[in-house]
Amino acid sequence: MSMAETEAPIGVFDSGVGGLTVLRAIRRRMPSEPTVYLGDTARLPYGPKSPDTIRRYTSEAARFLVDQGVKAIVIACNTATAHARAFVEAAVDPPVIGVVEPGASAAVAATRNGVIGVIGTRGTIESSSYERAIRRLGPETVIHAAAAPLFVALAEEGWTEGDVARLTARHYLEPLLARGIDTLVLGCTHYPLLAPILAEVAGPEVTLIDSAEATATTVAARLRELELDSTRPASDVGSSGARYYVTDDAERFRRVADRFLGTPINAVEQIDLDSRSDATV
Repeated sequence: MSMAETEAPIGVFDSGVGGLTVLRAIRRRMPSEPTVYLGDTARLPYGPKSPDTIRRYTSEAARFLVDQGVKAIVIACNTATAHARAFVEAAVDPPVIGVVEPGASAAVAATRNGVIGVIGTRGTIESSSYERAIRRLGPETVIHAAAAPLFVALAEEGWTEGDVARLTARHYLEPLLARGIDTLVLGCTHYPLLAPILAEVAGPEVTLIDSAEATATTVAARLRELELDSTRPASDVGSSGARYYVTDDAERFRRVADRFLGTPINAVEQIDLDSRSDATV
């Protein structure tokens, strides 16, 4: 494997800011890897869109990342993973990793009683992507899934603790807890920001599965398997090793991104996936 290939960046794609939790997990686990992040903020949310539209949007994003010279593409959007991962994987050369399979695998490994809960956006839950992935790995597993759309707004507004977050968590989780789940998959990339309050409401007997962390583990293993993992010191990467692109409202993305990434973003480039026109803020 050539030096140019191993030192190429990892591309991470999401419909908005939520995928930054996946990027954060990747950077924490693989500090030597440069990254390129693309948020399709002009066309979010993906959940209400048709599968054909989601595949088209995701394919356009993947082509942009390929043009940036990435060595792997991470689809950090549950809805895009459900409807487009296999489609994109067949169309591009770099390996394509989604967030559903890693989360499902971690849940099957963690459950003790075989009863797993899944929370996600309405689009993700209606796609049944986690249920199919979990059943492939654990056919006898019992799965209870519930849409928890308000968690997205709470995460983006920074309301991740206090009475509002706690009451919302109880509203969504109590029906699942009553069904005896011992494992809960956070099936949306916004949800890790609410993990402390979710753990408090769920109690110590329920294991939370952070799909972002599970995905980072899978990405690291895949790069090692393909001999594409970076060999340079993490100190050589620096801030220039992280690039950010959005398709709309770069300034708002930069403001909200701090909550998801845990560190300020200095520059975000706004691009058009069709014309490639851009402006940096």
